Amino acid sequence: MIKAAIVGGSGYTGVELMRILSRHPQVELALVTSRTDAGKAVAEVYPSLRGIVDLAFREPDVEALGDNDVVFFATPNGTAMHYARSLLDWGRVVIDLAADFRLRDPGLWQRWYGEPHACPELLEMAVYGLPEVNREQIKKARLIACPGCYPTAVQLGYLPLLHHRLIEVTGLIADCKSGVSGAGRSARLSSLMAEAGEGLKAYSVPGHRHQPEICQGLQAMAGKAVELTFVPHLAPMIRGIHATLYARLQEEIDLQALYEDHYRREPFVDVLPPGSHPDTVDVRGANRCQIAVHRPGDGRRVVVLAVIDNLVKGAAGQAVQNMNLVFGLPETQGLDRAGLYP
Repeated sequence: MIKAAIVGGSGYTGVELMRILSRHPQVELALVTSRTDAGKAVAEVYPSLRGIVDLAFREPDVEALGDNDVVFFATPNGTAMHYARSLLDWGRVVIDLAADFRLRDPGLWQRWYGEPHACPELLEMAVYGLPEVNREQIKKARLIACPGCYPTAVQLGYLPLLHHRLIEVTGLIADCKSGVSGAGRSARLSSLMAEAGEGLKAYSVPGHRHQPEICQGLQAMAGKAVELTFVPHLAPMIRGIHATLYARLQEEIDLQALYEDHYRREPFVDVLPPGSHPDTVDVRGANRCQIAVHRPGDGRRVVVLAVIDNLVKGAAGQAVQNMNLVFGLPETQGLDRAGLYP
């Protein structure tokens, strides 16, 4: 059995990790930390986990974390980087669901996250945890940077087109919508139901923290710099990411066949039939990305629609998918659940 610890278990991604790992046949969930809820039983804070997670939240302690085989960080940005070196020195696997190890350039990290990186020497060894792109590297990794939710949907949507060099890499547009759980569990005015429940608005148009992460990934796929306009929106739903992606084709291609062939062996990417319009409700609770590809008017413009659950394929589920790969387990183990409906 793999002994697992979760740092930051009281946030939305931490709770989702507990829900998934508690039913994983090869995992013993041994430790869950929370500064806010330390000393309280998990089931007291989250009655949905009564009889499922029989643990109490503890204060984070690096030595206690080091007693586990894998440590998941479901923490705010800037936390995991203060623990990673010690855990790696002890031979542990570190899987960070925040942004601490996603960007290769420590200067870029400081610009977007507002503080110097605590261990820039680890950035080169970190593997970006998008299995559909980096599966073989993930299998040998000790430090994994799980992608953000927007970057997951955008990169999976563009991947076949960039991999086969079929689109212009200038003028890419990612028009994305997120549920309010993407903002985390902290109380804030913009996340109140009375504020978000009947509206739809864009935010961070001048620049969003996920922009450099997305561009870094797309550039690696394309083999050269890309030009991307990324506009996120807050949608009146709890879970979900909907990415509408635009690009211009450089040559004639059967787009449906391209996507079906590229993702044929991917267990968590579902290419929908021609003419489909994926809905976030259909991936709710599932570690799945559903994709549809369109070519309006048979012109040069291609429109890709990609949906995920931001807390599962966009966070906790993808983290467990990475863990399965690192420990040589079936990639789908503990994750082969259908989405919740309605």
